[in-house]
Amino acid sequence: MQNIVAHLRGLDWILIGSAVGLTGIGLVSIYSSSIARDNFSNFEKQVAFLAVGLLAMFVISLFDYRLLRNNSYLILFLYIVGLVALAGLFVFAPEIRGTQRWYRLGPLSIDPVEYMKLVLIIIIAKYFALRHVELYRIRHIVFTGLYFFFPMLLVFFQPDLGSVILLSLLWVVLLLVAGIRFRHLFVIIALGALVSALAWSVFLLDYQKARIIGFLEPELDPLGIGWSQLQSEIAIGSGGFFGKGFAEGTQTQYAFLSEPQTDFVFAAVAEEFGLLGISFIFFLLSILLWRIAKIGSEAQDNFSRLYAAGMITLFIVHTFINVGMNLGLLPIIGLSLPLVSYGGGLLIATYIGLGILLSIKARGRE
Repeated sequence: MQNIVAHLRGLDWILIGSAVGLTGIGLVSIYSSSIARDNFSNFEKQVAFLAVGLLAMFVISLFDYRLLRNNSYLILFLYIVGLVALAGLFVFAPEIRGTQRWYRLGPLSIDPVEYMKLVLIIIIAKYFALRHVELYRIRHIVFTGLYFFFPMLLVFFQPDLGSVILLSLLWVVLLLVAGIRFRHLFVIIALGALVSALAWSVFLLDYQKARIIGFLEPELDPLGIGWSQLQSEIAIGSGGFFGKGFAEGTQTQYAFLSEPQTDFVFAAVAEEFGLLGISFIFFLLSILLWRIAKIGSEAQDNFSRLYAAGMITLFIVHTFINVGMNLGLLPIIGLSLPLVSYGGGLLIATYIGLGILLSIKARGRE
């Protein structure tokens, strides 16, 4: 018992506080957007997800992260479990809005791709921790690409274009962090452009193409595919500095803003709490990223440093794409704002990822 108390005292409470603060902002916004609908089930479930996530984070922090660093079979097992979970969606997941992305467990929906993102960060951290001085060998880039390729293929056919893009960016950024040569990076970008062109011609569904076209010219269909983007921009612009006030946002409360609890929670916060509210989100996120970077920079091994870099990348890419969607700067591809948006899969996986960081920090003192 004394060891657990000492462990809790040594945790990075600034990191924990900033993460919980972001989730708290999300809970306030989710509660607000639930008022007009008189349905608070999402708020109640998010509170439960937060409790599970915090418990998982503290439990994970008690374990020695070096089990992940040193045990290749454990990582392979986690990877296979993730692939099986993604493949199982095509058999067991119900079709929701044209996609098969979630397992339904009673009133809950679980998206396994969030778990897979964390596993892939662990895999790449371990792989390059052992081989970072050999990145001039093209085979290491190919091998890591294969680790990402199989889950990306399964996610693409769900279809979930947003997660495919995020996983692609995550792989490329981690290659950069590990020290890839620029000529290899140029080849990857060129291949990515060719694959994107092929995907547009052969694989992308009509609604996915429509989202991209609607992003480029939303005024062509303001009541259809361009609706969400235009309403998000209106909500953000109308919030001003202080916002319209809790539960007073017209776009949010009168359902003009689609998905104000998930994809467009940033716009919902901006409308009701203004520039002040979204500045607070960025402030807390900056603190969180600073603490993650501090843990990584003080770590004693390459695995820990690369894992911390992977978590930073995940937060930045998720946030950049989500905010870009809300501002009309990027197409709407269905990526949530980490720790803020509603969703149990992303929230719990994120807190588990933070738990591994807390374990790294704790063992760094040993």
